[in-house]
Amino acid sequence: MTRPKALFLDRDGVINYDKKYVYRIDDFEFRPEIFEVLQKAQSLNYLSIIVTNQAGIGRGYYSENDFQILNDWMKREFAKKGIRIQAVYFCPYHPEHGIGKYKKDSNFRKPGTGMILQAAKEYDLDLKNSVLVGDKPSDIEAGRNAAIGKTILVKSDYTINANGLADHFIDSPIEICNFL
Repeated sequence: MTRPKALFLDRDGVINYDKKYVYRIDDFEFRPEIFEVLQKAQSLNYLSIIVTNQAGIGRGYYSENDFQILNDWMKREFAKKGIRIQAVYFCPYHPEHGIGKYKKDSNFRKPGTGMILQAAKEYDLDLKNSVLVGDKPSDIEAGRNAAIGKTILVKSDYTINANGLADHFIDSPIEICNFL
């Protein structure tokens, strides 16, 4: 039996516009093309898995409960369009700016591989045939460190002079479809 492959997606900057520490539904704005991308990925038997650093929790800007409320709403919005998000992994820790229990270095924080490897274990994923999409160098480093087969970097404010870091460098998430 063939092991499943995944499309790993960073959240802020890939799924939604990055507005810095988004945790309220009113502030969350989907990138409109992401629905088409995930429908295409699903049609090609990719599992859709979100891996997102959430240092805003660690910094005390919002709570894990706030994050889960937004997360549940986001998954329902995808479900309305027939898209299943298999899982959302998040890292609330920050080694320097975290407060209390959230101030720690964690392999789950990208560029660490913890979220990806946990997903790989829980879903028995074929990482070599999986794809990771992010908008920051740390996303791509996490994918490379976890030996994901293909990495895609979406152009953003974080990617100035980052061409060559990922396998593919794209201007818009709709271009992900070209590499599935």
